[in-house]
Amino acid sequence: MWTKHFLFLVGALCMCQVFSQDIYVAEVMVESNVTLTSESILASWRPTISLSVGSNVVTISSSELVAECLVVGEEYSCNCSKGYAWSNEVCYNYGCCTEATCLKNVSQATSICVEKFNVVINGSVQLTAGSWTSAQTTMLETGLRMMNGVGSVNITGPRLLEPAFADFQMDVYVRLDIPKLQQILNGLTVNLSSAPIYVDTKKMVNVSVKPNDTVKYETNINLACVMEEATGSAGWNLSTPSERFSINKGLQTQITTACVNEVYKSCVELIVTKVTGVWTGIYECGFTTGTIRHTASIPIKVAPLPDVITMKFSPMIVDCSGNNHSVNIIATIPKPEEEYKYLWSYNGANDPNDKETNAGKSQISFTYNRQLECEYKDPQRVQITFINSLNQKKTATVEIPVFRETAKFCKEETLNNEIWLKTPADVTLINQTCPPGRVGFKSRICDKEGMWQDVFSKCISEELSKVTDAANNFLNGLGATQEVAMNIFEGVKNSSSLSSDGSGDDVADIGASIGIIGVMANASVNIVLNEDVFPDLVDAASNMVNSSWSAVNDTIRYGMSANYLSSVETLVKNININTSEGFNSTNLELKFCSSDDCSINVFGIDVNLNKTNGTMKTLGVKNLMEKMKNDKFPGRNRSSILLSATLVGNSDSDIKIKMFFPDEQPTATERLCVFWDTNKTDWSSEGCIANVTDDNQTLCECNHLTSFSVLMSKSANVKDSSILDMITNIGLGVSIFSLLIFLFVESLVWSAVTKTNLSHFRHTAVVNIAVFRLLADCSFLASTEPTKLSDTWCFTFTVCKHLFYLTMFCWMLCLSVMLVHQLIFVFSPVRKRVFMYLSSIVGYVVPIALVGTSYVYYKYKEQDYYDRKSCWLTYVRLLEGSIHAFLLPVGTIILSNLFSMVVVIVTLVKTSVPDSSKSDDKDTAKSILKVIVFLAPVFGVTWIIGFALLMLDGNNPLYEVAEYAFVILNSFQGLFILLTGCVGEQKVRQEVIRIIMAKTGKDTDSTKKLTNSSTTLYTKDK
Repeated sequence: MWTKHFLFLVGALCMCQVFSQDIYVAEVMVESNVTLTSESILASWRPTISLSVGSNVVTISSSELVAECLVVGEEYSCNCSKGYAWSNEVCYNYGCCTEATCLKNVSQATSICVEKFNVVINGSVQLTAGSWTSAQTTMLETGLRMMNGVGSVNITGPRLLEPAFADFQMDVYVRLDIPKLQQILNGLTVNLSSAPIYVDTKKMVNVSVKPNDTVKYETNINLACVMEEATGSAGWNLSTPSERFSINKGLQTQITTACVNEVYKSCVELIVTKVTGVWTGIYECGFTTGTIRHTASIPIKVAPLPDVITMKFSPMIVDCSGNNHSVNIIATIPKPEEEYKYLWSYNGANDPNDKETNAGKSQISFTYNRQLECEYKDPQRVQITFINSLNQKKTATVEIPVFRETAKFCKEETLNNEIWLKTPADVTLINQTCPPGRVGFKSRICDKEGMWQDVFSKCISEELSKVTDAANNFLNGLGATQEVAMNIFEGVKNSSSLSSDGSGDDVADIGASIGIIGVMANASVNIVLNEDVFPDLVDAASNMVNSSWSAVNDTIRYGMSANYLSSVETLVKNININTSEGFNSTNLELKFCSSDDCSINVFGIDVNLNKTNGTMKTLGVKNLMEKMKNDKFPGRNRSSILLSATLVGNSDSDIKIKMFFPDEQPTATERLCVFWDTNKTDWSSEGCIANVTDDNQTLCECNHLTSFSVLMSKSANVKDSSILDMITNIGLGVSIFSLLIFLFVESLVWSAVTKTNLSHFRHTAVVNIAVFRLLADCSFLASTEPTKLSDTWCFTFTVCKHLFYLTMFCWMLCLSVMLVHQLIFVFSPVRKRVFMYLSSIVGYVVPIALVGTSYVYYKYKEQDYYDRKSCWLTYVRLLEGSIHAFLLPVGTIILSNLFSMVVVIVTLVKTSVPDSSKSDDKDTAKSILKVIVFLAPVFGVTWIIGFALLMLDGNNPLYEVAEYAFVILNSFQGLFILLTGCVGEQKVRQEVIRIIMAKTGKDTDSTKKLTNSSTTLYTKDK
């Protein structure tokens, strides 16, 4: 007879001087004639004894008896020590699954007994037919006890109101073999004829949190959940006394599984940033495999501070011109779990006076009465500060409007049973009282002239306010599930269906609904939504555009419509679709196409798109176009349908979409396909071409996808500009070459032709005109194809053209003023230093200042300084658009130069009168013609044709004549400057010929034969 003893020996393995902690199983055989117990054997081994294990030396640091077997012949009797249980390997391979003696030879098992580990399993069973009976109870318990280490099993069923359901709870004292548990559950599902059996386990998962005590308000929480076994999906939940939320990725939450390692094969981390009171509760993490979910939970308390502080005061404005200067302020917060310290202050000074407190069921109010100090000229501010247990503070401040005697003010007025007190001009008055069932405020502006404007309501329904809170939580990651999303869209639909006339509180509800749609659109970027939300979303969005939104001004209406379109488009793009082909409502129609050749119809608009993969989502919206901003194409009629096309899951580099808009304005002679530019919040026609089909439909072909529509007008100005483009390019090329020659010639003859002050003045001005015309022409040529330029280069060339053309005209002004001064004040010539100083200011400083201030102005007004389509200044309408920062100074300079030309002509005519008996009238006419020919290019007079183009209608026959004249005369302006500045200038010609003769060695005396008797261009040098 002999006995085998199995021991756990915990020792230190020393090999190559590298230490690691390992557990070894030792098998000890004791002969039958030896009367030794396992405990005596273990006691005989000193704690420092070393054993040789192969090539390694093991030092025993501690030992413990885990299992003991008595073997008599072929009969085995094995037991686990106290605190240990049979391993899953022994249970499922040898059938020893309870604490009873095992009669099998388990010596070959890798792990015989394991330390007990308590696990709790909860689950429920739903029969597919019939009611739960005792037979099913027996069958269920029998199946569950096939697991290893099962302790108690408690089955309750059927449920009182659900007879097909039964619930169970069981205790297990070993770590679960998850695949085996799933196998048992699957077998029970078949045997019981039930739906899949879902169970939750506890204590298989460990959860930790940092910080591990009370969390400060608006700080971060870091939680980690780990499990040794590999599982499938992982997730987090938060439970409060009244609600349970799923936690997903959001603005405040980050979830990652990057913490998985060799020890913990399942891991999920949660980071919550800037936590507030809503994040207090019990956090539960879970790992799911099949129908088994392993959970762990931990409570977290956030040191509370009010998440929302609502400040109200009465009266709406304090009349400091009267005797009563008192004001009553009420601060309302959600009722906290613990009391705060609080402190009122007035104009920065703490007020120790007693205050009133009024606690309700869900809120608590703090009341403060104060006599305002009317002599205090700065804004009157009242502030309340709340202090929590960690000495953190949160404040809310309200500014009390004050009325003092003033020249302009709005008189007291009663409107719709609401009293609006007298208010200073240019002040907005807030009425924080809303009708029953609504929350928010109303505002009314007393304008600069002391006239009341319409009341603007921000009072929204209480139900919609709750939906807004739910949407914000959804965006933050709290309660972000498909079910919650459907509830939110249902709430928006119900609220929007009540809005009818688009006035007052109705528009406030619509604005809040658009805000909720926007929040959900932002949330859809991180949280997956499926097509089940579409019906309520489409109905809600359709209801919102039913009315005209007439209760708000254009600025607010444009903002609402832009947000509406952007939010709906984003949701349509991000929401996943499965089998649906589309949804429709009164004002919205949504259709999907997954085939390669898409051809669909939305509200009578045929849409065609060829693609290789992906899904096209097409949305048609009625009653939205008239609410959209349209500054870029004013005066044009709009199509009644706005079409939005989105392509998801597509890898095509080139997209071409065709849209056939129905004929809504038969008399229209111009049709323009436009898309909504979200960056500029206005319509743009870039990348789209409009054609008219045989049946008078508008065919829009675009190389991109977005929101499209058609703009129509009765007057068309669509010409083939290829000829004009060719003339422009040739003219600019000739001008650039001519200006380079002119500047080269000027550098050669400069010292010879600038010997007098007058000639120096004249040539300085003309050279500056030529230089900046050259730079402007180069910038113009470089930007002739705006679509190939980046935004930065387009902006750069716009600024360059604006600056260089203005500088050129400013030097033209210097030249004309100098000429007039010389003619009028013959004996009072301008000193050289004075001329250079004044002309430098006019020629350099003034244009830089004009360009800089115009850019800053339009940047400040949040308007476009330049047009991306043309890389030039913008024109909206008369006196609107940055183009006027060019037209107005240029027009002023041209008028001044025209006046100078008239002065020169009049002077010529007067000087010819005394000699009329000796001179022919033809000579006078020739002189006048010379003046016009020679001065017009350098005075920029030809640009006056451009102003005529602005005033002429596009259908006027003179328009095309003026357009060609403007292009020809101004694109070749550089050539005209060369002809008048070099060829037509006698001194320049003589000096050039002299230089040529000197270089060739010919007789310079003969140069006079090659010149004529032409005088200088402007007047004789003095």
